[in-house]
Amino acid sequence: MKDLLFLIIISSTVSANAQTIPKELWGKWIVRRELSTHTISCWDEKEAKKLLGTKIEYSAEVFRWNNTITRHPTANEMLITAEQFHDDKSGRGTNSSQVDFAQLGITAKQASEVSIHHSDANISGSTSEIPGDDVLIKDQDTLIFSICNIYFEAKRTLR
Repeated sequence: MKDLLFLIIISSTVSANAQTIPKELWGKWIVRRELSTHTISCWDEKEAKKLLGTKIEYSAEVFRWNNTITRHPTANEMLITAEQFHDDKSGRGTNSSQVDFAQLGITAKQASEVSIHHSDANISGSTSEIPGDDVLIKDQDTLIFSICNIYFEAKRTLR
């Protein structure tokens, strides 16, 4: 019963903090390049290259990657420090995945991270993620996201 109550409280907290996609993401983005990191991935190079040139769109009403659409999305935004990011996204062993802000070209000590909530998707069969559903805001025209632990950079299209 205690565990159930804990889950209800966590679920309520997440729902209470959920909002529409932040305005700084609104617009269209193009996945421009794969970033070089020291990570272990569930995708091979062929799958990763398929993302290059694809489009992501964010608005208050829609989150879209190519033909995959989430209507009336909710999102959470938080500041994450470089240290938190490394600890959350890297493995613990000497031969494990390691990723940090420097590898992603982020020079700041912290960045905004936006997580968009959606139903599971079947993009490749190896993940339920949708490209662009969990992003770091590098600057007003650059986003960074990962799929299967491969990191990509997306650039805002002309306004």
